[in-house]
Amino acid sequence: MKTTLLTVGLLIISNVFMTMAWYGHLKMQSLGWTKSWPLFAVILLSWGIALLEYCFMIPANRMGYVENGGPFSMMQLKVVQEVITLTVFTIISVFFLSGEKLHWNHVAAFLCLVGAVFFVFMPTGNK
Repeated sequence: MKTTLLTVGLLIISNVFMTMAWYGHLKMQSLGWTKSWPLFAVILLSWGIALLEYCFMIPANRMGYVENGGPFSMMQLKVVQEVITLTVFTIISVFFLSGEKLHWNHVAAFLCLVGAVFFVFMPTGNK
């Protein structure tokens, strides 16, 4: 259970950095912080943030992977990662980046991903 929580925690932290690397520069531009920056400078900034993402993502995947003593298969890690990605992105985009509103179709899409988690953790009978 400890490894599961640590893996998920590291994935959450990683996704905060990922969201900021991928979309944070757009908020910085709208605030005027990087508006006059050339594209290569914005890319370098995002790469620097993405480096922090990898510092959490790689350990999470290594410790969480079943062949390294973790609780997750590779497929389970990926699906859990995608749900965390969408959750973190939604929270950050609604409250911090652009103030976008959630609509019914966003909630429906999220519920489909939750369904994916359910199905990927179902026993297959192949062990």
